[in-house]
Amino acid sequence: MYYLDGDDEHTEEVDDGKGGKVKVPKAYRSVTLGANSGGNSFHFHAGDQAGTATITCSVTDPRSNSPVSASVNITVGAATGMAASIQGVAAEPVLGTQDNKSNLRTGTAIQAYVWDDANQRVPDPSSMGNLQVSIRPVTAAAIGARLLAGSQSGSVLQVKTIGGVGLFSLASGLNEGAIVLDMVADRKDNDVTNGIQDPVSGVLVLSAVSRIAPTLDPLVITTTSIEAKPANGVPFSYVLEATGGQPPYTWSALSALPAGLSLSSAGVISGTPNMKTPGTVNFAIRVTDAAGNIKQGNFTMTVEGSATVDPLAIVGCGTDVNSACKLVELKVGDTFSGYALTTSGGPATGVVAWTATSLPAWLSFSATAGIVTAVANPVGATQCGNNDFFVTATKGTTSVTNKVRITVVSGTATCP
Repeated sequence: MYYLDGDDEHTEEVDDGKGGKVKVPKAYRSVTLGANSGGNSFHFHAGDQAGTATITCSVTDPRSNSPVSASVNITVGAATGMAASIQGVAAEPVLGTQDNKSNLRTGTAIQAYVWDDANQRVPDPSSMGNLQVSIRPVTAAAIGARLLAGSQSGSVLQVKTIGGVGLFSLASGLNEGAIVLDMVADRKDNDVTNGIQDPVSGVLVLSAVSRIAPTLDPLVITTTSIEAKPANGVPFSYVLEATGGQPPYTWSALSALPAGLSLSSAGVISGTPNMKTPGTVNFAIRVTDAAGNIKQGNFTMTVEGSATVDPLAIVGCGTDVNSACKLVELKVGDTFSGYALTTSGGPATGVVAWTATSLPAWLSFSATAGIVTAVANPVGATQCGNNDFFVTATKGTTSVTNKVRITVVSGTATCP
């Protein structure tokens, strides 16, 4: 915020870029302004941090000598507030089993960060839960392990993020091995308590050990083969496991996995296969423990199904870009709260981005949500007739464009 009252105490000299000096208003996070016909003005300049800035203005009511305030929120950095990625961080990546004899901790606190498209933390939800966490029941170490958050305890829980961070704990079971946590948010409405409509997922892998021996057991890759056969265009994940050595383990791929899949340092093969020619792929992996021991292994993975997907299409519209598809018919005097465009087909993953061209002046369009709304309500008689414009939906490297139409007819007033 900048002073704009012209007071010399509220200005400072800066270089004008031409060898001289010029006075400019000082910037403050908090300023006191005098009234000018009951009001005043100031500037807000954003910094390098995206998010929402709240500006609060307060005055003292001379009649009651009580403060009166009002606030406005300013969005900085085009943060969308819709979940795009999840990152889990454990205070203790290696736990002891419940009966371990080495006095190892059997529980750890975990923070799950939920980020939006602008890499900003999602806003606090209005519901009681916007992050679902579950223990994947695919390893021996998952047996008896449980999640804890307040009054919740079990293999699945739902937590509410605060400042984009969800807090919970994990307690180990009796068996050694990898404990795999699946974390899911709902991009649709930032709420998992009413069902998950547009899932955004993250995976966190922790290790459970029974002892830290003076002499390490040999490092062994216990996953001997990958029996699962992922399908083209379908999201897939698989966890590799190792024992011995000194956890935690770090995994890496020594050759290319099937197209669309990658191996994380935690040993999770994930992604959406996209092989032009389905079949079997041979690849090699390496695991390194905390003591520097290395073990390598060779694997094969078979991908099934065709990589061809239905073409991206705007629901309700045909393939002719110049043939207008009718979205809605309105009457003069109606309140037009909005129409949400949707797509079908296209790549299996990715978020749809929208653009509109030749948009009538009385309409507005959301590029992130694909929603067209009226600038002002109710709809007037000047908007009568066919209101045509073009919309383009883009998902990944594919896009589709259609002419769309909103028709306005006589209602409380007659169309000319």
